[in-house]
Amino acid sequence: MQRKTISWEFFSSIAALLVVGLLVMGSIQTTLSGFYFSNERRTSLTSILDGATALSQTFAEYGSIVTQPIDDETAKEGARSGYALFHTTYNALVFVTDRSGTVLISSNPEDFTGQAVPAAILQKMDGGRDVFVSGDMDGVYSSKYYTAGRKIVIDDIEGYLFAATPMDAIVNYLGDTFSIFVLSAGLMLVISSIMSVLLARRITKPIEAISSAARQLGSGDFTARAPVTGCEELAAFATTFNNMATRLQTIDNSRGQFMGNIAHELRTPMTSIKGFIDGMLDGTIPESEYKHYLGVVSQETGRLARLVQNMLDITKLESGEVQVHAKVYDLWQTVTDVVLADEQRIEDGKIDIQGLAPEKMPVYADPDFVHQVVYNIVDNAIKFTPPDGVIRFDAHREGEMVKVSIENTGEGISPEALPFVFERFYKEDRSRGLNTRGSGLGLHICKVLITLSGGQIYAESEEGKWCRFVFTLPAEPPRNGVASAVPK
Repeated sequence: MQRKTISWEFFSSIAALLVVGLLVMGSIQTTLSGFYFSNERRTSLTSILDGATALSQTFAEYGSIVTQPIDDETAKEGARSGYALFHTTYNALVFVTDRSGTVLISSNPEDFTGQAVPAAILQKMDGGRDVFVSGDMDGVYSSKYYTAGRKIVIDDIEGYLFAATPMDAIVNYLGDTFSIFVLSAGLMLVISSIMSVLLARRITKPIEAISSAARQLGSGDFTARAPVTGCEELAAFATTFNNMATRLQTIDNSRGQFMGNIAHELRTPMTSIKGFIDGMLDGTIPESEYKHYLGVVSQETGRLARLVQNMLDITKLESGEVQVHAKVYDLWQTVTDVVLADEQRIEDGKIDIQGLAPEKMPVYADPDFVHQVVYNIVDNAIKFTPPDGVIRFDAHREGEMVKVSIENTGEGISPEALPFVFERFYKEDRSRGLNTRGSGLGLHICKVLITLSGGQIYAESEEGKWCRFVFTLPAEPPRNGVASAVPK
């Protein structure tokens, strides 16, 4: 099925609306014109009746004009001549009938068929009312007329006086009106069609530009943008499209970097593993060194496993597959568990631990999430805290949130690297918290976990002196009483 363009739909809709509107307007105009002409004829014929009635009274001295037969031909001719004045002046037919409706005198006898005026019409006039009818009056006329009639009494003799004008006048009037209407309507349709085409083009041009940009975007060109033009709604639509295109471009760039980083991170340990194994197989590495190099292979294999697991964790977290099982518990319990688990590394590095508080600090969060965050930050701190250095913990409540900081002495993070420490795979040799042998995913996982917990995380550092990671967690459950949530 071939679909129509917006321009054609807009034009056809406007055209249909105009045609329907013109037809309705024409019908209303024709009806109102008919009513107006009919009322005008009624008023005009009533005036003629008034004049003819007055004229009929002057004929009484010649004999009654409503008796039949009238013996005085002079009276007949005088009445006929008087009525003929109305015919000449107003193109009106004036005639008189007797009580039975038979025409006695008329200004133009040729317009009658010889039929008597219907009794029903005569009865209406007997009630003292004027009548107004249209048509041939049941065969009285040889053609159609507008007719007004009334009962008259002359010298105590009753009769009926009628005045009529041809209906051809309204036909001509309506014909002329219709011709003018058709001409005006045609001109209006032509002008409206041109304007609707131009307006449709003005409306559809921005849409076509957006459609073209969408096709480019669909073909993989994420640099495509739509011009922000047209009315407010189209401009807002184009802005929304451009924002979406920008996000898609960012995601595409991120994906490319992500795949490149994965390839790099996987290739390094795999190359090491292959080199050591090949060295043992071809005899380059003596058998006495097997144990040492197998230990290195084991470490690299573990590194690969951790990298893959971290990537799986990030995928699950960002796709909403991991549920948040939040509850109120003591934050220091988690911090203490992490420090005790790394006690041997801390002692080996001659690191001083400060700030572990004995009092409880309740938070509302998922214990597993918080443990992973604290572990990643502490693990990073241990790696880069020099001998006799310090790792300092602090937690205190600020409003509805608990603010936690983990600080360590050492080289810190360079100002250039500080804004990027939570990005995937970001590592820099000069930065304290970015281990070149790490995967570069630990801090990114921390950011995702803290975000899912309803808090924020950021890093502070003074290069060459210290580095501090700060994150916040809710101190209490939300007021709506929801104890857990599934991120979407």
